[in-house]
Amino acid sequence: MSFDDIPLWVAILVAACVLTGAILTFAGAVGLARMPSFYQRIHAPTLGTSFGALGVLAASAILSSVGEGRFVAHEVLIFIFVSVTTPVTLMLLARAALHRDRVEGSSEVPAAIEKPIDQ
Repeated sequence: MSFDDIPLWVAILVAACVLTGAILTFAGAVGLARMPSFYQRIHAPTLGTSFGALGVLAASAILSSVGEGRFVAHEVLIFIFVSVTTPVTLMLLARAALHRDRVEGSSEVPAAIEKPIDQ
């Protein structure tokens, strides 16, 4: 199937999904650049990556499914992996930065709370 054979409604839907994904990814990138501290910057890319990827992958799935004449599930697997790995990676980065800042005695982070051991 060539690009000339794609129905207009599919082309509009794919364009809307790509545009939405691109805008969300761009918003995450702007949030990453504009936030003043590391702990504030850590949230914007997570949302931008996850939801931005959803829009682009939805467009790819729609276009591939129409072109192949059957449902193409590769994009579903890619989205699952992206939506699982991105937040986990950024959470680990935040915990490492928090540990580093506490060891260095930074005033920006709260002190660790020690829980008493009940005996």
